[in-house]
Amino acid sequence: MTTALLGPAEIRALADRLGVRPTKTLGQNFLHDPNTIRRIVRTADLAPGERVLEVGPGLGSLTLGLLEAGHPVTAVEIDPVLAAALPQTVAERVPAADLTVVLGDALRLDPLPGPPPTALVANLPYNVAVPVVLNLLAALPSLQRGLVMVQAEVAERLAAPPGSKVYGVPSVKAAWHAATTRAGAVPRMVFWPVPNVDSGLVRLVRRDPPATTATRDEVFAAVDAAFAQRRKTLRAALAGWAGSAAAAEDALRAAGIDPSARGETLDVTAFARLAAHRPSR
Repeated sequence: MTTALLGPAEIRALADRLGVRPTKTLGQNFLHDPNTIRRIVRTADLAPGERVLEVGPGLGSLTLGLLEAGHPVTAVEIDPVLAAALPQTVAERVPAADLTVVLGDALRLDPLPGPPPTALVANLPYNVAVPVVLNLLAALPSLQRGLVMVQAEVAERLAAPPGSKVYGVPSVKAAWHAATTRAGAVPRMVFWPVPNVDSGLVRLVRRDPPATTATRDEVFAAVDAAFAQRRKTLRAALAGWAGSAAAAEDALRAAGIDPSARGETLDVTAFARLAAHRPSR
């Protein structure tokens, strides 16, 4: 069966041709298994012809899978060598595909050219996965859904419900923007170089943030304060945030929250209520 996708031999040959060596600094681990790539595209559950935002396309493995399935792609790549090479790789394997390549940092995005993407599908660099997801959801309201591949531990945190051991700041902040669920595991051996951690898929579905008079930044400040000392009760952990332990207790009671509770028991809606009652607002 002929395929447009890149296998292990093609990945290494392309990297050699470009003089590319994967770097930990940019979190580069290149996918090289066509079956995994097609599984990711299927799991993303995209509408026919839906425009996709891909962050960190690298050598183009997932890009080709998305284009092969008929999806226009806007790809944001921080490495200038990889960004320059991607259009040629695509032209050789998926002729006439709709690809826009943006050289840039997904943490500091300028307005994207062309039609706005409505889905995010990406193999994200492990070291910046959470801030990239949060920044994109905040900066691009057109994104209505997503499927991201991240370190397995990060996948657990992003999708964790209140009360679980790994529930924390990433869980709450992601929940402000979207419903998050685990969507499967990805084995280490489908990457080059092979990472020393497992990977997982997280599905994101956009939803409205909780109703509150507080801004997102004010809610996130409460979240940060609550988890900075997660073993303490909220009355103690929020003392600096509120101005004193007594003021924190007043704000918590006004929001209908037990001052003796801990941050990991609150969902994003509770944090939104709490932020609205911060004394100095």
